[in-house]
This record gives sequence, structure tokens and C-alpha cells, in this order.
Amino acid sequence: MDEPRFPDGFVWGVASSAFQVEGALEEDGRGVSVWDAFTRRPGVIRDGHTADVACDHYHRYGEDIALLAELGVDVYRFSIAWPRVVPAGAGAVNPRGLDFYERLVDGLLERGITPLPTLFHWDLPQALEDAGGWLERDTAHRFAEYVSAVAVRLGDRVGAWITLNEPFEHMSLGYALGEHAPGRTLLLDALPAAHHQLLGHGLAARLLREEHGAKVLLTNSYSPARPARDTPADRGAADAYDALHRRLFTDPVLLGRYPDLSAYGLAAGALPYVRDGDLAVISAPLDGLGVNYYNPTLLAAPPAGSPLPFDFAEFPPGVPRTAFGWPVVPDGLTQTLVELTELYGEALPPLWITENGCSCDAYVEDGDRVAYLDAHVRAVHAAIERGADVRGYLVWTLTDNFEWAEGYHQRFGLVHVDHETQKRTPRASFTWYRDLIAAQRRPRAA
Repeated sequence: MDEPRFPDGFVWGVASSAFQVEGALEEDGRGVSVWDAFTRRPGVIRDGHTADVACDHYHRYGEDIALLAELGVDVYRFSIAWPRVVPAGAGAVNPRGLDFYERLVDGLLERGITPLPTLFHWDLPQALEDAGGWLERDTAHRFAEYVSAVAVRLGDRVGAWITLNEPFEHMSLGYALGEHAPGRTLLLDALPAAHHQLLGHGLAARLLREEHGAKVLLTNSYSPARPARDTPADRGAADAYDALHRRLFTDPVLLGRYPDLSAYGLAAGALPYVRDGDLAVISAPLDGLGVNYYNPTLLAAPPAGSPLPFDFAEFPPGVPRTAFGWPVVPDGLTQTLVELTELYGEALPPLWITENGCSCDAYVEDGDRVAYLDAHVRAVHAAIERGADVRGYLVWTLTDNFEWAEGYHQRFGLVHVDHETQKRTPRASFTWYRDLIAAQRRPRAA
């Protein structure tokens, strides 16, 4: 099929995160993060892999910038490691940590690539976790202090920031289910981690805008909640999940209120950790909303005695899967963008696809990834045609990296990385994306 033509000024890029690519965990004064500690626990990371070296991006960032330039991207989304900048989470700032990000930003700008830093991508300093982590209100204020230190050093060259990456996943996998760092299993008692992350976002957004004149985005994951069957019970389960995944992390930011949580035995007015004035801070205007999309979620009514008002269901066997086993459902991305547009109306800022990609086992000829990306780019275009204001699309990710609890077993990169030698080899998907970007920049036919 012919490639869809995107609006003039549409932005193309790739995304990554500090802990997954940097390595150098004990260099230049970096402190310990919750992920450093978590990966040391026996049995929690597949085959005992660690991120000690990862992609060695800390030393090879120049090589990676050259790949970005060859790819032709407009923007590179990376994250800044809080423990590199403030090793203890609060107090003394580590100038050597900031030096690295200054080198990275300057290197990107020299190649005409716009830096788009994410300020928190799950690597909380362990010292703050020892004091309660995101369950404690104080962490939101420590986050704002760290953000201020970063902005003072880099704010003259960085015009837009993403405050948080996927606060739902950090709360649910890290604090509720224990599958990610910090490894707590609190179920619904993890909900304070949602509010305090959002409060940290609001405090950071205010200082970035007021003190540095910067634009501010927040990145959420979105996964359309689809009932497994067209029954009242399954539709109710999907609605309950949607309140927890989408609306809990979007309504306070865009509407200034929490959603109906009665399915969980809660009401917005009964959340003891929400104080007067918090929602006004959280709902400060956004310049963009980041959308991370991988697949929808299929929900069914829970079994008797379940602590949650939903149960996860499997997609039917005919649905294609990535190497990770995730269902490939491109129209779920169109659904996500259109539903956000319709649900939030004038309160919705411009949308950015800040992550989309798939794990693929192929060494270089990754045709499955090319097909995946092509279908999802078309899904974004379909959403734009239906009225969604989407400004950019960022692939996850540039290089194969440390994929959290999966270690190095899931490969999402446009560039293959041999983790023994650190040799980088661009894949077929790299060439495809490079050619797509170049084609979008050609003058339109008269």
C-alpha cells in the first residue's frame, strides 16, 4: 500500500531509558537505584541478567548519536537517571552526573536532533525507597528538587521535558504486584504511589514552566480495556480496569479530579493522601500528552473472592503475537487516540506517541517488526483522519537493551546489540524507518 502522508511538521523519533541502556552503574558518583537493588535479588530477573553494562551507552553515546543521525530522526527521547544527579535522592547534587547529560544533549544538538528528556523512568534512588518511596508524599517534593537541579544545568538547551514515564506501570508492577522494582506486593494499598507520582509531576511542571519557560509533557501507557465477552459482567470488568489504568492517571491531570473508584470500594473524596490544593497542582496545563501503546487488554468478570473487580483474559489463538507474546492489534492504537480525543475534548493537549514497538527475535532481517511498525504508523494516520491531534511518533527503541525483568531476552531495537561485544548492527527495520522518515520530508506533489 502507498505510505500515508502525515501533516507538515509531524515529528519522527525514537525513545530509550537510562537504566536500560547506560550501564556504568557505579561510575562518576552515581547512587544506587531501586532497580540496582532489585536486579540483585535471586530469581527476579530472567537468567540473573543485570544492567551493569546494558548497552554501555554511557561510554558509547557518540556512536548512538551517529546512528540517530543516520536514521534521520527529529527527536530523541531519553531519560535522565535521578541517582546520577542526586545520588541519595535528596541533598547534594552530583555535577559529574549532569556532565554526562550535558555531553549527550550537546551531541544531539550538534547533529540537529532535538533532545526530549524524561525525568523519571522508574529508577528511583534506593535511599528514597528506604524511606517509603512513592508511597510517601515527601518523594514528590524530592522529585521537584531533583528536576530543578537538572533544569538549571540543561534548561538553556532543552525546551521540552517529559516528567514521568508510565506511572501506572510503576505503581502496579513495582508497588502492587512486585514484578518490577521496588518489588512490593501491596495490591490496592499501592494507590498512594499513583497520587504521589502525579503530585511530583505537578510540582515539576510548575517549576519547569514558571522558572525556565519550558514545555511540559507527561507520558502514560494506554491499553484499551476490551470486554472478553459482550456481557454486563465483562463490560463492568473492562470499565473497572479502565478507571485504574487510563482514568486514574489522566483525569486528575486533565480534569482536576479522580475518577469513580467505587468498583474498588473507594471514592475520590475518601482518598486520605489527597490534600487540599493537590489537584490544582496536578492539573496545571500540559503542552502535550505522551501515549505509550503496545496492545489492548482483554478483561473478564473476576472469579469469586478476587480482591480486584476484573480478571485478565487471553486473546484468541488467531491474533498474531510478538516475540514477547503480546498481541498485535494496531487498531487499538487508533482506538486509544480517538477515545482520548472524544473523552477529554478541549482539555486534551496535543498527543505524542512516545513509545510504540515490538520485540522480535530476528538478527537483522526483522520483517515482523517492519510489518508491526508499518501497521501502527497507519493506525496513527487513521486516528489523525478521525480528528486526533497527534504531533509525533517515537519508536521503542533504538538499540536492544535491558528489558527489565526479562533481562536481555526481549529485543526491541531497530539496531541489534551483541551484549558480549557491544557491536551495533542496524536491522531491516532501521532501514525501513529511515526511508519512511525521508519520504515524509519530500516535497508534496503539486
